[in-house]
Amino acid sequence: MALRSPWFLLIVATCVLLEWLWRSASRRGYDGRGAWVSLRVAGVRVIAAALGGVLLSGVFLGAARLAPWHLPFSDVRAWIAGFFLVEFVYYWQHRASHRVRWMWATHAVHHSADQMTLLSALRLGWTGVLSLDWVFYLAPVLLGFDPRMVIALLAFNLRYQFFLHTEAIRTLGPLEWIFNTPAHHRVHHGSNAEYLDCNYGGVLIVFDRLFGTLRLRKPDVPIRYGLAHPLPEQGVFATTFGEWKRLFADLRVAHDARTALRTALGNP
Repeated sequence: MALRSPWFLLIVATCVLLEWLWRSASRRGYDGRGAWVSLRVAGVRVIAAALGGVLLSGVFLGAARLAPWHLPFSDVRAWIAGFFLVEFVYYWQHRASHRVRWMWATHAVHHSADQMTLLSALRLGWTGVLSLDWVFYLAPVLLGFDPRMVIALLAFNLRYQFFLHTEAIRTLGPLEWIFNTPAHHRVHHGSNAEYLDCNYGGVLIVFDRLFGTLRLRKPDVPIRYGLAHPLPEQGVFATTFGEWKRLFADLRVAHDARTALRTALGNP
């Protein structure tokens, strides 16, 4: 979650306070310990993301040089096309993060919170460079979109999603057909078998509709948040590296390279 603008930080802090008041007034309870873990994970994530940006800047600039043409950074049409392309790429990267165990080891951090609150949106893994999430975003750069544009559109995508992590907003009516909303994203965070692996969109929900991954909440099945197989510990490092620990434990007992590859790239 990109948190660099002071104004955005102020909006985030205000919304978190309002949500805390709402949860307290409605007797839903607020997991203070989980919120503290999310904040500490987010603090280190800012540093990890900055270091990752430095490491990958040369890769993206190199990809831009390989592009057969370059769309003008100041052209509004390029930004509109870029928005839909980045949204499309995000859908597939997010979907892969749930279907490829190597990528899930990083993304699982985001799903580890047992309560759906705005602060849980900040619970993002530190190992994105290692899990290769960034490879997906080379595609728009190779198609001629300026790397700065791709990064800005992805940042907008992630900032938008901050507001999806709440139970305070029940439904947004007709907007649910086009946009990813809190109702859609709550289902995405469900660890029930009925809700696993769905609703991958960022700003839009249209690609989930198109590719058959849209799922709505079932009235008779309450959403259970957190991981389907909870981690034994809930501290910052256990949360951040718990799935990596599980993955490498399974890799150590793999009897050959084929089994190890299937373990790393298979379904979590």
